[in-house]
Amino acid sequence: MTAPALPTIRITKKGVDRWKAGHPWIYQADTERPPPGLNGGEVIRVEDGRGWFLGLAFYSKESKITLRWLSWEDVAIDREFFAARLKAADAIRQRALPGEKSYRVVHGEADLLPGLVVDRFGDCLSVQFLHKATESRKQEIVESLIAQFSPRAIVNRSDAGVRRLEGLEPEKGMLFGDAPGPIVYREGHIAMEIDLLTGQKTGAFLDQRDNHVMAGEWASGEALDCFSYVGGFALQLATRAKNVTAVEISEAACAQITANAARNKLTNVKAVAENAFDFLRDAVDEGKKFDTIVLDPPSFAKKKDNVDAATRGYKEINLRAMQLMNPGGILITASCTHHVDEDAFEAMLDSAAADAKRRVQILEKRGAGRDHPVLLNLRETRYLKCFVLRVL
Repeated sequence: MTAPALPTIRITKKGVDRWKAGHPWIYQADTERPPPGLNGGEVIRVEDGRGWFLGLAFYSKESKITLRWLSWEDVAIDREFFAARLKAADAIRQRALPGEKSYRVVHGEADLLPGLVVDRFGDCLSVQFLHKATESRKQEIVESLIAQFSPRAIVNRSDAGVRRLEGLEPEKGMLFGDAPGPIVYREGHIAMEIDLLTGQKTGAFLDQRDNHVMAGEWASGEALDCFSYVGGFALQLATRAKNVTAVEISEAACAQITANAARNKLTNVKAVAENAFDFLRDAVDEGKKFDTIVLDPPSFAKKKDNVDAATRGYKEINLRAMQLMNPGGILITASCTHHVDEDAFEAMLDSAAADAKRRVQILEKRGAGRDHPVLLNLRETRYLKCFVLRVL
């Protein structure tokens, strides 16, 4: 039986230029009227104004991003297509992280699988279906993951607010197997216990794993970790620092920090359940001093309209951290807000240093780990900035 013809949409010259330059997204303003009867999530043929074939894309009815690139070629977008791309994504991780059992397998568009995130934690997988296209193909993607990894469990962590932009409600639960309960994975020499169903995001922040380990290499003296979550930075600091104060607003996360410290026989970690902004302000007022400080806040700007407020928030915490540093101390400061790029983040740090009346050296500029590739022409995949500074 011949497969039914795919619906077709034409894009403007601006859209064509964007498509040919390699950007995987085409916005609504650069498309002509779509065929009737589409609900979103369909595979659609993309053409220029003359009717020449440009490739295939996922179609979105609700989002401002109308088209998400899939292929330059006119190929079948079926189970075999997804299985091949999953295998290709995992193969590059096996080369980048040989022997590692916990890593990001699929990083959305950066792995040519828009709307899909897959994290592996040993024999368990945590998955996000972020768009209608991947949501509607959930079963075949799950079956491909089972065939490839033979997991004990697959957890659905599609409880991200971004799904609402696609007309989908956030959801989480089990896709395969039984709820795995607390699991343990390693970051360097540190064992971290997490819960894939109740933790943030997919259960852990794998993008910061390399930076967690790096922070331990720079740690000394009295250390402070703000926005600590379950202690990814704090526990690494504790391997070399004299004492570590881990500030985290969630009492449940603080309990997990304490448990993770005990698991690793680290007795120099104190978890404080407090708002990090308030803690930093009060610490400055009290004249406290630290030799190592880590700032790893959540995103301060989900939308471009919030960039100014986000920049003010970043400046406030970095200014106070610089005021708290002993001369020659190390400040490790991060941002996962993709709307605030590296240049803007560095400009903010420059302004904070001037206001703090401190001279500051940049020792390192870092991003996400090797399991989080960046797609050229899609800055959103280069979202994580991590600066290592020496405050003089």
